[in-house]
Amino acid sequence: MTTEPARPLPSLTFLGHATMLIELAGARILTDPLLFERLLVLRRVGSALDPVLHRDLDAVLISHLHIDHLHVRSLLQIGRETRVIMPAGGERLLTEHGFSRVEGVRPGDSVAVGRVRVTATFADHDGRRPPLGPSAPALGFILEEGPARVYFAGDTDVFAAMADLAPGLDVAMLPVWGWGPRLGHGHMNPRRAAEALRLLRPRYAVPIHWGTLWPLGLGRVVPGRLTDPPREFARFARRYAPDVQVLLTPPGQPVSFDPGGPDPALRSPRSKPPRAPRLPALPGMRRRS
Repeated sequence: MTTEPARPLPSLTFLGHATMLIELAGARILTDPLLFERLLVLRRVGSALDPVLHRDLDAVLISHLHIDHLHVRSLLQIGRETRVIMPAGGERLLTEHGFSRVEGVRPGDSVAVGRVRVTATFADHDGRRPPLGPSAPALGFILEEGPARVYFAGDTDVFAAMADLAPGLDVAMLPVWGWGPRLGHGHMNPRRAAEALRLLRPRYAVPIHWGTLWPLGLGRVVPGRLTDPPREFARFARRYAPDVQVLLTPPGQPVSFDPGGPDPALRSPRSKPPRAPRLPALPGMRRRS
């Protein structure tokens, strides 16, 4: 009797917020780079990033045009010669800064990064660059090489087509919060992200978009929103998608595929999923129950 060989897994490092270093088939791909300690009124929580994590890149993927995902200063630090794959319609935000290898893509478009096929996917999120910048579709990305298949969701809410997005998915990197105490339309809270797992059916899930940026001084008021969302996501995942292994990784650290998990909270079978938080909408945004 022969045993099927284990499917290869990428090397992943969570740099914080929506920034993930994905190393697959010899390619180094960085998502939504945000490398600085300050962003407008937001401050980065935790230690500074090791520059080696954003050097020698084969490509950068940009999910949408919001400043915390398309951060021009961070991209300039990486280098104007970097290959940037981003939503079609927003290219001038980079070409006017001298970037020479900018490729605009729309949902369904595929490009090759070495041996890795990168396919842009739909995302349910506002793709405009506020306040007066261009508009472009918000994207997620599927990365494939051989049997390995990973999904970077960018910013999105749950959408029905997730069920057919990537059959046989190995890893889903899903946003579970944001940069403050509230969420608006087009985001997933921990419960919604766990519901997405029922559609995506990955082997592993990595919660992202949490615990990295916070308005100055507000962390003393609601400190739990910095640390609780990934653990809440893991508990909801046990209810909605018990076959998925959740990999909790602090910002700035490599993702471990150890089945034991890096955090005891993920291994407690008796923990009950928390009640989904009722989040007041930001001004001008509709409330989601």
